[in-house]
Amino acid sequence: MSTTPVRVRMAPSPTGSPHVGLVRTALFNWAFARHHGGTFVLRIEDTDVARNTQESYDGLLDLFSWLGLDWDEGPDRGGPHAPYRQSERSDLYVDALERLAAGGHTYRCYCTTDEVAARRKAAGSKDMGYDRFCRDLSDEQVATFEADGRSPVVRFKMPDGEITFDDLVRGPITFHSDHVPDYALARGNGDPLYTLVNPVDDALMEITHVLRGEDLLSSTPRQVPLYAALADVGIGSGAPSFGHLPYVMGQGNKKLSKRDPEAHALAYRDQGYTPEGLLNYLALLGWAIAADRDVFTLAEMVEAFDIKDVNPNPARFDVKKMDAINTSHLRMLTIEDITHRALPFLKAAGVVADPVSDADAQLLELAMPLVGERINKLTEAVDMLGFLFVEESAFARDEADVAKLLDDTGRDIVRASYDAVKDLPTWSTEAIQTALTTALVDERGLKPRVAYGPVRVAVTGRRVSPPLFESMELLGRERSLSRLESAS
Repeated sequence: MSTTPVRVRMAPSPTGSPHVGLVRTALFNWAFARHHGGTFVLRIEDTDVARNTQESYDGLLDLFSWLGLDWDEGPDRGGPHAPYRQSERSDLYVDALERLAAGGHTYRCYCTTDEVAARRKAAGSKDMGYDRFCRDLSDEQVATFEADGRSPVVRFKMPDGEITFDDLVRGPITFHSDHVPDYALARGNGDPLYTLVNPVDDALMEITHVLRGEDLLSSTPRQVPLYAALADVGIGSGAPSFGHLPYVMGQGNKKLSKRDPEAHALAYRDQGYTPEGLLNYLALLGWAIAADRDVFTLAEMVEAFDIKDVNPNPARFDVKKMDAINTSHLRMLTIEDITHRALPFLKAAGVVADPVSDADAQLLELAMPLVGERINKLTEAVDMLGFLFVEESAFARDEADVAKLLDDTGRDIVRASYDAVKDLPTWSTEAIQTALTTALVDERGLKPRVAYGPVRVAVTGRRVSPPLFESMELLGRERSLSRLESAS
């Protein structure tokens, strides 16, 4: 590793919903920067005015903040290379184009797409790239094109020969420039293209390493000579080191698409995943902390992360494995932390008021330990605890669970349960458990699962709930008996 201070960037576009592949790339860049004591830059690619939205921009910042992938320089924090939104850097791109033209690295191209296709057909060529027709136009040809009112695009002059770079993930890679056409840097109206702005920003922001998805590997042989040309005209110091991360695959051996529901990163926050669990799982899509270990903290990842350990092979996105990783991280949290994280979901669902009343806060403090070891996502606290907080007039039981467990036999069990606990002198977990065990298991010979299932649905409304006896104690004598009676 060079002694030059590490500077990496994440450059998302504020268009649509952030993809989990974007988060995986951001995570690897962030961990790389933190491991080397470097700088993580957030830069926004918002030159596509037609597709950019403020909602998407806000969502990106919100997502990275929730994940804890803190950036050192960015549009909301500033830094020595501000501004960090490409839409605010137009003058820099105009200057770069002028310098490249003066240095002989670009030329103006007046060809139409149809003309290029016609020449390709006439020559019998299968090369789909540009044929360099306008590289050496005469003054008369330029004048004719100008008289026709044609607006030229600016093309980069690809140098002849081989283009080689040492990919940090894949090792040495070589392309021949015969297969890399002269490409456009700016549209006919002068607007700069992605092909120009990204390398210019990297050069001006002194980015040392570019870690990005494998889908961008084919653009690297275009960019490496452009970085050199920029350095030649006084912009930057040459190409950064590249590392191309493996594809994230979805179902059917296909790349995970934005159209796939599991691709949307913000949805996992809304579904109650923890940022620690999501990031831990995404880290496994191409990297491992050890051969026999899947669960680790962000701090442990930073300590161990080496870009050379990233596997170049495609990684499959597995929701079931992500669920298991997330559950492991939930189990690492304190009950107080789980309560704090679950509270927004409880408020949003109307389980508790916002702000939380003193009575609800006290009940929540007693109830959360009952579900902290049972929930796999924070949203599950809503269904698990809702029965405790709901007004009796609004209490409802799950219809499927009622059909399954509150048949004639189940209602008979509920009636026996009511009789067993209605006259208890003390309404406590121990007293309720003793009474129900005696009446249902000892006297009727029922297995606990059979005995308590109907009671659970009667009291909580669901087959899956916090521990039954503790739930009845928290619910209280009056409400517990009322629900048992209404279900029998």
